Amino acid sequence: MGTNQSVNTVALEFYEEKFNSILSDYDLSEKQIRFTSLPSEAMLSCEIDKTRHPVVILSGGEPVGFFVLHGWEGVKTYSDNRSAILVRAYSINVKFQGKGIAKKSLFILDSFVKSNFPGSNEIILAVNHQNTVAQHLYKVSGFIDKGIRVMGRMGEQYIYHKELQI
Repeated sequence: MGTNQSVNTVALEFYEEKFNSILSDYDLSEKQIRFTSLPSEAMLSCEIDKTRHPVVILSGGEPVGFFVLHGWEGVKTYSDNRSAILVRAYSINVKFQGKGIAKKSLFILDSFVKSNFPGSNEIILAVNHQNTVAQHLYKVSGFIDKGIRVMGRMGEQYIYHKELQI
């Protein structure tokens, strides 16, 4: 698997030991922690489930965000598309929020997925109905709400889709 896709100093790389600092010095607001997992928590799930692939968001080479790409085992809760990949535990460290990093990372996500998961034709994610900030970010980044709803640990979740152009 390749590692680096970048646009304007924002890049995505699969997690490696060199990024341990992102796990130990990572903050989210109380509101955000209700909707997502800290990288350290998400990494525990990745160690158990090898269909989960941890990804670090870099800005200027510095780890500033984190998410997990999850294969069919994660997707099947939300979609019957076996060629989709699920984004979960997406976050930007609170110290780096408000700089456009999240939007840039989501725009380069398509090419990262196509390069590293060539069989994928769609990216999906679940976003809590109360998390309007994230909903807006995902929509301006090309995700579409097709009206699918599921119940999550914090209430109703909207399932967003983004088709990948092959």
